[in-house]
Amino acid sequence: MPGFELFSHLERKEVNDVLDNGVLMRYGFDGMRKGHWKAKELESELQHAFQSKHVQLVSSGTAAVSVALASAGVGAGDEVIMPTFTFVASFEAIMMLGAIPVLVDIDDTLTLDPKAVESAITPKTKAVMIVQMCGSMGNMDALKAICRSNDLIFVEDACQAIGGTYKNKPLGSIADVGCFSFDFVKTITCGEGGAVVTNNPEYYRHADHYSDHGHDHIGNDRGAETHPFLGYNFRISELNAAVGLAQVRRLSEFIAIQKKNYSIIREELSKLSSVTFRTVPDGGEESYAFLNFFLPNLEDARQVSKAFKENGIDACFHYYDNNWHYIRKWDHLKELKSLFPITQEVKQGLKYLETKTFEQSDQYIARNISCLIKLSWAENEVIERAKKMSEIISFTIVK
Repeated sequence: MPGFELFSHLERKEVNDVLDNGVLMRYGFDGMRKGHWKAKELESELQHAFQSKHVQLVSSGTAAVSVALASAGVGAGDEVIMPTFTFVASFEAIMMLGAIPVLVDIDDTLTLDPKAVESAITPKTKAVMIVQMCGSMGNMDALKAICRSNDLIFVEDACQAIGGTYKNKPLGSIADVGCFSFDFVKTITCGEGGAVVTNNPEYYRHADHYSDHGHDHIGNDRGAETHPFLGYNFRISELNAAVGLAQVRRLSEFIAIQKKNYSIIREELSKLSSVTFRTVPDGGEESYAFLNFFLPNLEDARQVSKAFKENGIDACFHYYDNNWHYIRKWDHLKELKSLFPITQEVKQGLKYLETKTFEQSDQYIARNISCLIKLSWAENEVIERAKKMSEIISFTIVK
């Protein structure tokens, strides 16, 4: 998945432009820049890539989620429905605004189950956030319809799915507001960085201001800018944006490599009766960043995962026993371990985690293995890897 596997002269050229003019901050210092505005250029490239009117770069994918929610008016006491399978950042980003993460079950897409979403809606619900985990998507039409009929904000966290599409629309561009991450292990990387994507001009204006201490960015004198409302610092640097600028121009190249490698492995594993694959909704095409498959039961998945590691098959994850991507192991969040006091409203809102179970999610995550698709593999390596994975699964799972 990571674009850093294929760094080239293109990334070095963009970074050297920034080092040459010496301006590492995305705002101000106009006279020193020699015409280089890497963050602005990257935002323009992303608008085209995501077929969206507005893109606001920020410092990380986590920042993108918080900024997106804040820009749409989500805050203290609001409930945000989110999936049990994601990265802890989704939960953290909601809590940072004083809002309450409401976790619900996933289905065989490994994303939000629309029925579980409907059941979780309360008068406090303000938004539904789908997380397009491991390169694919949920049932976007059903989720969008639920949000519309209940007057809820639809948020799309596509941090792991750049390059995927649903009915020919890029993932991340389908909901009211989308979020991306460009950290070191994403398909395209800035090192650290993220983006808020929307067609809503008000959300965009809010994101632009909020991510830079409330600056209105009007005129050419940064010190004279006004501050229409409170903001914080979620800025990206020009150095990070420079790397991302070269990377986004190579996105189609990266996706093509991922698809080729993914297809070789999937074709081989599809010969096994013990293997089934995640559901991709009709009209959807994965980003091919991961190959996700199900085995018959938890014990089989654990044994295959262990055998993969012992036999040199790296970057295959069994998230049921993972500390960071599934609710089962999030003890520090369930127990609200925080450096600062958490409001009573949020404490009360999260009491459900003390006893809540997610049997449906457990059934999917327990049996799932998610394998990263690397860009740096040679074709013969992928073929060899696919055969080895198939042999390991066949040997490990005794009928």
